[in-house]
Amino acid sequence: MQFAGALISRPVVYDSGMSESLVSMSRPVWLRVYPLWQWLVFMPIAVLATLVGAFLAVPMAVLVSPRLANLYVAVPWGRVLTFFAPVRVIVEGAEALDRSRSYVLVANHQSQFDIPVIYGHCGLDLRWVMKAELRKVPFIAQGCRAIGHIFVDRGNPDQARQAVNAAVARLKPGTGILFFPEGTRSRSGKLLDFKKGAFRVAIEQRMPLLPVTVIGSRDVMPADSLRITPGTVRLLIHPPVETEGMQLSDLRRLSDEVRTIIADGLKTDSGS
Repeated sequence: MQFAGALISRPVVYDSGMSESLVSMSRPVWLRVYPLWQWLVFMPIAVLATLVGAFLAVPMAVLVSPRLANLYVAVPWGRVLTFFAPVRVIVEGAEALDRSRSYVLVANHQSQFDIPVIYGHCGLDLRWVMKAELRKVPFIAQGCRAIGHIFVDRGNPDQARQAVNAAVARLKPGTGILFFPEGTRSRSGKLLDFKKGAFRVAIEQRMPLLPVTVIGSRDVMPADSLRITPGTVRLLIHPPVETEGMQLSDLRRLSDEVRTIIADGLKTDSGS
């Protein structure tokens, strides 16, 4: 109980509600005691939030709208996970966004924690392009499908393109699509080569690209690990890249331009 008290005492206002007392705890002591919090408190809360969210998303999406299901289920889900981890989230650049526009958001991918961080804190209504294998996960698959997230077979480019184009056709103004153009999490922390799918969609649908650099999530939860370390994650939201007038012949140039923007954002990380 004393440990739990330390987590919630003397709160200060951050984007994700991280407590001042937690930040000030010495690192060696924290590393020894945090696993108790992760497995006895955070993990049960994360599982419960995911299950409750999945159950709420389906009727809300069907009876009301997928957008409200996303904003009132998926976004709070992301915030609950970052709050109880706890992870402080700093968002830079969101004030310049036009939320009436639909963006193709592209972000680097270093951790499973990228998902709750982006969903909970970027301030946009997003649909996520996810691998087809997640359709087999009970509850989560039903909730994601109801909200309108997009399952794609990464080994079948034609299916992936058709699924994304069909989803884009159903989007309302102000609803965007989230891609991780690396296609998988970076194990080394270095930015991987970008696949073309997100940029093809942006050009074909004449949607602006929104580059986002995620910094610090790999330190919170490394790839291929269930270990969580509380810390700070920064979301750098860069100015949109317009695609109006572009052709598919511009794919490589556009991909390289956006990759450079995201890579330059990673250079601002003091640990890089």
